[in-house]
Amino acid sequence: MIAMLAATGVACFQPETSPDPAVSAPGVEEASVEVAPHPDEAAGAAGHDLRVSGSEMAMRLELPDVVEKVMPSVVGINTERSVRQMASPFGRSPFGGHPFFGPRGMPQQPQERVQEGLGSGVIVDAEGIVLTNNHVIEGADTIRLTLNDGREFEAEVVGSDPQSDIAVLRFKDAPDDLKAIEFGDSDALRLAESVVAIGNPFGLSSTVTLGIVSAKGRGNMGIVDYEDFIQTDAAINPGNSGGALVNLRGELVGINTAILSKSGGYQGVGFAIPSKMARGIMESLVETGKVSRGWLGVMIQELTPELASALEIPESARGVVVSDVQPQSPAARAGLQRGDLITSIAGRSVSSPGELKNRVGMAQPGTEVEVAYLREGQAMKGRLELGALEDAAGVASAPGFAPSPVEGLSLQALNDELRAQLRVPPALRQGVAVTEVAPGSEAARLRLRPGDVILEVNRRPVSSPADVSQLWQTSRGQVLVLLYRQGATIFMTLPAN
Repeated sequence: MIAMLAATGVACFQPETSPDPAVSAPGVEEASVEVAPHPDEAAGAAGHDLRVSGSEMAMRLELPDVVEKVMPSVVGINTERSVRQMASPFGRSPFGGHPFFGPRGMPQQPQERVQEGLGSGVIVDAEGIVLTNNHVIEGADTIRLTLNDGREFEAEVVGSDPQSDIAVLRFKDAPDDLKAIEFGDSDALRLAESVVAIGNPFGLSSTVTLGIVSAKGRGNMGIVDYEDFIQTDAAINPGNSGGALVNLRGELVGINTAILSKSGGYQGVGFAIPSKMARGIMESLVETGKVSRGWLGVMIQELTPELASALEIPESARGVVVSDVQPQSPAARAGLQRGDLITSIAGRSVSSPGELKNRVGMAQPGTEVEVAYLREGQAMKGRLELGALEDAAGVASAPGFAPSPVEGLSLQALNDELRAQLRVPPALRQGVAVTEVAPGSEAARLRLRPGDVILEVNRRPVSSPADVSQLWQTSRGQVLVLLYRQGATIFMTLPAN
């Protein structure tokens, strides 16, 4: 379970958690201090001494000073929102009558009550700008900020971005002595580098926990649309959301956002939005009140060994497979095609769909970038100007309803009626619709679905069930199928027999 950590009455949002005594921070090599191994570790260490660098030890000793410096920049956030509820559905009222009806059977009106929420935030500008999570303040009627010294102030929302879970607040009447935190370079973080999480878990103000960077670039978590999380084991709990993740120099490197937990509490796996991403979104919200994202105009998917073999992509290649290119898009104008493997954009390599999505989405529309890709084993490059994401049009698909090369699969050539029923865009001129998949059949096992439209088999366009059967039956080992599904085109590698 992934929990987002802003405490709301009983429900809560959460960031990461877990103090870790093993601290490792980047630094120059200096005189080192020898540490004798614990008796239980001696055997595993094969007699080698554990060594801690002098610079690392010094940073640990200076940690209280770092926390004291940063603490005034972290605020507690209290929200109130009105919610409407019906009376309790559990049995009849002890005062007589039905819980949903009055004494004469008249429907009761929903009752309004105030729901309170708790979270954290970070002062990033002494003029009164605060960075936090969108889920901390979403739907709030009133927002109060509490400083480290206990003073309380009302705040207003400057802007929010649910797709990244970032929100920006402003003090309505900012005091003159606000202290802004310094931004650090989240890209420069190293694995096992020590970090400190500061926030207000369970309303306990100014709570500090110590941990390390467990991983970087975590995506595909299903938390928000744009994910590039720092994973940490610094303890984060409900109420920590929106709080600061800082390095041992007291610089902001992340905004604590969520935890991975089976219990809803800290289990050593937390996630923070990198400060570089948060800062870019914040600046856009402050300047324009919205976030404008770049648009490339491609459908993409992960490169699997099976897909690499089917597309004859070298084993050493790393990148993202293009499964479709939208007409009149920046990618189309740059000459990208289905089956291309994008290896880098703007000079930075990409190895997953999430990584490419983040790189493009965090760039401003109109930005000119270079795209490197492989096509039939040949390295190619092209330059393009990113469009605006709001200009992209999505297309939905719907389920639909004769024999095929796979048991349990019914196919029908795409006609005007099916095209309208499945909402197939005009750009897809031909294809074969999957009209039925028998439960428990071979087709079901291959994860084919009613409503899928088969566009290609082994890179050959198809327009009839006979085309599909002929190309399928002449395949050896596996079949490369290009499908249109739920508004996107995707490649699938399926066994030929």
